[in-house]
Amino acid sequence: MNANDWQAVRITAELAGVSTLLLLVIGTPIAWALARSRSRFKPLGSALVALPLVLPPTVIGFYLLVLMGPQGPVGRITEALGMGRLPFTFGGLVMASVLYSMPFVVQPLQQAFEAVPEHLLEAASTLRAGPWDRFFSVALPLARPGLVTASVLGFAHTVGEFGVVLMIGGNIPGATRVLSVALYDHVEASEYADAHRLAAFMVAFALVVLVTLYALNRPAAHRGQEAGR
Repeated sequence: MNANDWQAVRITAELAGVSTLLLLVIGTPIAWALARSRSRFKPLGSALVALPLVLPPTVIGFYLLVLMGPQGPVGRITEALGMGRLPFTFGGLVMASVLYSMPFVVQPLQQAFEAVPEHLLEAASTLRAGPWDRFFSVALPLARPGLVTASVLGFAHTVGEFGVVLMIGGNIPGATRVLSVALYDHVEASEYADAHRLAAFMVAFALVVLVTLYALNRPAAHRGQEAGR
């Protein structure tokens, strides 16, 4: 791979890392609220979170451009704060990635939180544990497999994004050019050897991600049996 491709690898890794951290910070309370909610509006909340799964990336990218543009509400706020415009910047890529990958983080976490036995939370409450104590000492440790799944899927999905990042970030080498866009460039230029190398790199990465995910989420008893052999 050439120097530009390695720049794309670096930008992609930085984007995936920052986006995953933000997704966990934002997505964990959303998942907890949806898991604990008994409101009749819960299906609407779940549908809004899952919307990026069914919308074409170009639709999401278009509305993000409108929101972050000079006439959009987000664009006006960022300009008023002296941050400039987010489209075609790394910050814009992060915002788009967080929105587009949100279901891959919230849904595994929500399922993990819903699987936490209610009687354990009630027992903690009888021991005078407050809401924060119950969440951090009971719910979050029991939801560890979901947290691992959410982290890995959020990171991996950000690495594989194409349509949204192309619309929001464009193709600026060293700034917003990510791996998927670099691969597209090589194919357009008929540079198939370089395209093969990048594609093989991404296939290997995807395989490592899946093996890691399945290995980390194996039942503890099964891991213990293997360790004892």
